[in-house]
Amino acid sequence: MSIQQSDVLYTAVATAENGRDGRVTTDDGKIDVVLNPPKEMGGSGVGTNPEQLFAAGYSACFQGALGVVARQEKADISGSTVTAKVGIGKNEDGFGLIVEISAAVPNVDPATARALLEKAHQVCPYSKATRGNITVTLV
Repeated sequence: MSIQQSDVLYTAVATAENGRDGRVTTDDGKIDVVLNPPKEMGGSGVGTNPEQLFAAGYSACFQGALGVVARQEKADISGSTVTAKVGIGKNEDGFGLIVEISAAVPNVDPATARALLEKAHQVCPYSKATRGNITVTLV
């Protein structure tokens, strides 16, 4: 379900220069990083890349969704971590992404952790945005 402009609580603004081999900054100056393609894609690998930035955002957002679900379920997820692996590769119309999300949830049994991950995947804004567009696997 999409939101309307009047529903927006916050808008992040980032500007890229020279695409994958340049620089990206946010309007508030909190992010100012050099971008370079990874060595695996023929770049220098010196700077970060869009896939790393996407993985960072997705993992943080998913961890937040996990917290929301855990509070609803009264589950203790203290000490938990979420890792997002974002792959890029060639597809029929250029390039595409694939994501693998894993979590370490030390204070619950594996079945409960899995159920929490499944529920978090339903409410996470990144998961909603990517659903039906790219393959996202929970491991």
